[in-house]
Amino acid sequence: MRKIILYIAMSLDGKIADENGNVNWLVGDDIHDTSSTYDNFIQNIDTVIMGYNTYHQVVTELSPDTWVYKGLKTFVFTHKSLTSSYGIEFINESIVDKIQQLKQENGKDIWICGGASIIQPLIENHLIDIYRISIIPTILGKGISLFSSYSQNLKLIESKTINGIIELIYEKK
Repeated sequence: MRKIILYIAMSLDGKIADENGNVNWLVGDDIHDTSSTYDNFIQNIDTVIMGYNTYHQVVTELSPDTWVYKGLKTFVFTHKSLTSSYGIEFINESIVDKIQQLKQENGKDIWICGGASIIQPLIENHLIDIYRISIIPTILGKGISLFSSYSQNLKLIESKTINGIIELIYEKK
C-alpha cells in the first residue's frame, strides 16, 4: 500500500511560512550549500498533493519558468475554477476522501507538499504515515504554523543534519 508522506521544512518554532506567506528563510547555515535529502526522497514518489497557495507560490516565485514536479501527478486542492493540464489536476473535494482513495491505488508513495490547510485535516484524521520534517535554524515568531491542536503519537526512525538543518523522520505508531 502507498504511504502518505509529509516532507516539509519548518522554522525552529514550528512555522512553515512567515506571516506574509514567504519561505525565503528556508536556508541552512551556508546559503550556498544546496545539500538536501530531496533527490533521494523524490525517487519513491509519483504523486504530489498541495493547496492552491503552495501551487501559486511555486509557479510565481519559486520556479516561475519550469514546473518542478514534471513527471509527477499533482493534485492542487482549491475552491477556484481552474483548468487542469497535463500532470496537474485542480480539484475541489475533500482532501481526506481523496487521500484515502489515492492510498488504495497502485503506485509509489504520495507526497504532501503543503500548505497548512491541506496538512491539518490529514493530521487530524491520522492519514500521514511518515513525517519528514526539516528544521531550519531560524525562529520566525509569527507565521503559519505546521501543527495545531491535534495529537498523534509518532516513532522516530531517523535523524540527520545537513548544513545546520536537522531532518527528523517519524512514522505513526
